[in-house]
Amino acid sequence: MLPFTKMQAQGNDFVILNSLNNELPDLTEELIRNITERRYGIGCDQLLVLHPSKKADAAMQIFNSDGSEAANCGNGLRCVGDLLIRELNKDEVTIELADRTVKACRTDRGVAVEMGKATIGEKTEAHVNIEIGNPHAVFFEATEAFPEGRNIEIITGQVADHVYLDIIERGAGRTPACGSGACAATAAIWHVEGHTRPQTIEMPGGEVTVSGSPDNLILEGGVETVFVGELSINSFSE
Repeated sequence: MLPFTKMQAQGNDFVILNSLNNELPDLTEELIRNITERRYGIGCDQLLVLHPSKKADAAMQIFNSDGSEAANCGNGLRCVGDLLIRELNKDEVTIELADRTVKACRTDRGVAVEMGKATIGEKTEAHVNIEIGNPHAVFFEATEAFPEGRNIEIITGQVADHVYLDIIERGAGRTPACGSGACAATAAIWHVEGHTRPQTIEMPGGEVTVSGSPDNLILEGGVETVFVGELSINSFSE
């Protein structure tokens, strides 16, 4: 039996496996796909796996629902931040990713996490490529073919600093929300409009706030624990 926690942030949902407290099985692509499958498994957009870390409160791996590994996940970081804050009874925690370590803390709006630097890439009249630990293409107009191998964010409306966003995640498909996508959209808007005002990003699953600077974006919003349980691994081999 495999203990797990199911959490969500603006409808972007995650299954969290914690090797800090439990011994985990070999996480093959087949097992990851089975866990994340919504009809025969638990169901989620991404599987998050926590490991011991020598330089942070925990290290986090991110797996998409197709079994591929991702480098960054803002909403997942906020969910894991909330879990660690509760389990460790701390006001602020650190989480190690493959390329950096970030801080997460509680706020009056939920949980805030450092997302690091946004790097501007190719820009056309229709879109801007953004790197923020993972690759994004932010579209102001959906008039070009979507590139493969990138997370896609489509700005469907904007009223002052309130932005409406649709998301197609690499390896997961269309999702209700994406934290790194909200940050990428904010970085693209800052680049095009020439300012760094905080942005409210409204996605189908809910709202987040992105602030800070292009060198260190801060993602903030609510998270929830949906349920905890145990999964029978043997059921996948029967």
